[in-house]
Amino acid sequence: MPRFRTLDDLDASGKRVLLRADLNVPMKDGRITDRTRIERLCPTIRELAEKGARVIICSHFDRPKGKRVPEMSLKPMAEALSSALDRPVGFADDCIGPLVEAAAAALKDGEVLLLENTRYHAGEEKNDPALAQGLAKLADVFVNDAFSAAHRAHASTEGVAHLIPAYAGRLMQAELEALDAALGSPKRPVVAIVGGAKVSTKLDLLGNLSKKVDVLVIGGAMANTFLAAQGHKLGKSLQEAEMHDTARQILADAKGNGCEILLPVDLVVATAFAENAPHRTVGIDSVPADMMALDVGPETVEAIAARLRQAATLVWNGPLGAFELPPFDAATVEVAATVASLGQSAGLVSIGGGGDTVAALKHAGVAERMTYVSAAGGAFLEWLEGKTLPGVAALEVKD
Repeated sequence: MPRFRTLDDLDASGKRVLLRADLNVPMKDGRITDRTRIERLCPTIRELAEKGARVIICSHFDRPKGKRVPEMSLKPMAEALSSALDRPVGFADDCIGPLVEAAAAALKDGEVLLLENTRYHAGEEKNDPALAQGLAKLADVFVNDAFSAAHRAHASTEGVAHLIPAYAGRLMQAELEALDAALGSPKRPVVAIVGGAKVSTKLDLLGNLSKKVDVLVIGGAMANTFLAAQGHKLGKSLQEAEMHDTARQILADAKGNGCEILLPVDLVVATAFAENAPHRTVGIDSVPADMMALDVGPETVEAIAARLRQAATLVWNGPLGAFELPPFDAATVEVAATVASLGQSAGLVSIGGGGDTVAALKHAGVAERMTYVSAAGGAFLEWLEGKTLPGVAALEVKD
């Protein structure tokens, strides 16, 4: 793994620290509906403040496209952060400029200030040097704790990191260490589970994983495309006919890489995409013409469990079926329980991430029993695809 400076390398006492957070949390009717990102950010803020730093937090929220949109203000986050930290959090009405500079300069050791939405400035998403310089003027050092925004080369994620000494916060550090354990220098054998609806959205992911893992389990509706490409009749199941050649090429490439592809051998099929729709389990050559596959069956679950029992590391992105519709959550829940159990009994290192994956693991009640669950979404996916993340690259210590 590339070398990064962390908070262990920072003498924070008396220093003004610009902390890039991701406070782009879900809101409904002006209220925060999920505080996970706020809670995960707190250890870094708390550690810096307790070490005597003067903490200046910046973040984007939603997509105001360079304009002041009142409902996209970060002001409500100041109260949420204050409550989570059990300490006052001030708020500045902008993220750059003389008034913000004065507010930052007035901070005392251990105090915390939240800046207004960086995307109120069009220069944020353009990685405008002037905006990056305006942010850099506020602080002595930069700490990036927003891995979830690290796939974007923006002024507050990449630009400012080149202007003042840059460090990884505790959340960023945890993400980087987990991802290195997953694909950088993992314990082998490595199993990857990839689910989701479309092959077309995960081509890079499947291609990169087939070069790096020992077993690649494909589930969700994308498995239907692979099965159909092999000539199986899947009735009304969702699948991408135009991706059949691509699916066959992925299978061939994986074989050349020495990677086993595990596809479903049985399916749970239903008459409609609906909760508790009439359903039954069939082999992959016995899908009725008027039914659709909505989950993998028990034989497939056992085949996955058998591979997991031999594995040392698991990377999981995407559910195995339509987990949001009972009983088509059964395979995902059962495999998740197996993963959690193997983590305790056999030391299986398990890393999961991606929006639906996080929801599925929470639904299965095992999110807290995984080795690491990334809430980073797009950045997690791009890392798994083998892409360089600008916000991470900017933190690397060059020898």
